[in-house]
Amino acid sequence: MLNSSVLEVAIGLSFCYASLALIVSTVQEALASALHLRAHTLLDGIKTMLNDPRFNGMARALYSHALINPHDDGQAGQQDALKHKPSYIEPLHFAIALIDTIGRVPGNIDKLGQDIDTLRDPQLRRALQGIYLRANGNFTEFEDGVAAWFDSAMARVSGEYKRRSMLVSVLLSLLLTVLFNIDSIHLFKVLWQHPALAAQIAAVPTAADRATIDLMFSLPIGWQTFPPAFDGSFLLQVAGWLITTSSSLFGAPFWFSTLQKIMQLRGTGAKPDEQRPLSGPRGVRRTWNDYAEGGR
Repeated sequence: MLNSSVLEVAIGLSFCYASLALIVSTVQEALASALHLRAHTLLDGIKTMLNDPRFNGMARALYSHALINPHDDGQAGQQDALKHKPSYIEPLHFAIALIDTIGRVPGNIDKLGQDIDTLRDPQLRRALQGIYLRANGNFTEFEDGVAAWFDSAMARVSGEYKRRSMLVSVLLSLLLTVLFNIDSIHLFKVLWQHPALAAQIAAVPTAADRATIDLMFSLPIGWQTFPPAFDGSFLLQVAGWLITTSSSLFGAPFWFSTLQKIMQLRGTGAKPDEQRPLSGPRGVRRTWNDYAEGGR
């Protein structure tokens, strides 16, 4: 098996990037939970969808519905008065709540069409009229149409949330990279000159625990002198920071998977009891294609 300096350096870099991405994702999830970012993003998406930016029309009525916001008392007159904000809404529940809010006669599809025609907001009225016409008088199809409309709108909200999360991830990664001076170029040079440093990584950690942090600080990172001298070498250091920061965009699962694959290449193969026998039943010899295709 391969056991070269290239693999040792790859192990060290992959572990560093995986640990950094894991810490960034953990901090980001903690911030999202503490600041209720998902709930606020969902509310903003529904306000945009229903063309109610001031939260004084259909969005406020929906958030007073028990299916949408069961933990609130339904008496909030403005957005800041909401005691609870859901982080997720079932599409069918959204459709039922919207129909209950619009319709004056429950279950009457004809009367519902008339109620839609009396909506004040032209954008919302046109959207619901289109769904109503395509339902062709079928109440269930109208519910499904509203649920599909909600799904489509939430897909756009989800995309926006992911873009914001990526930006936060990059900023957190940059902050940690500069704080701990995780310079990829310097890290590569030291690991190339001293490949035995990567031998300390005996297992792939699965959480941002103490062992992960200890292993990470066994790598050549951190500040030797601070503040740094602002010369030509500092520009090279900034380039190393940017490389490290960009690595977090791939995410921790990618780097841990890469690290595991490199560790397998670095190893000596499977144990004897884990290797497949060279002969099949009744002494029939297996070919390489059989093993490649997963046959037993």
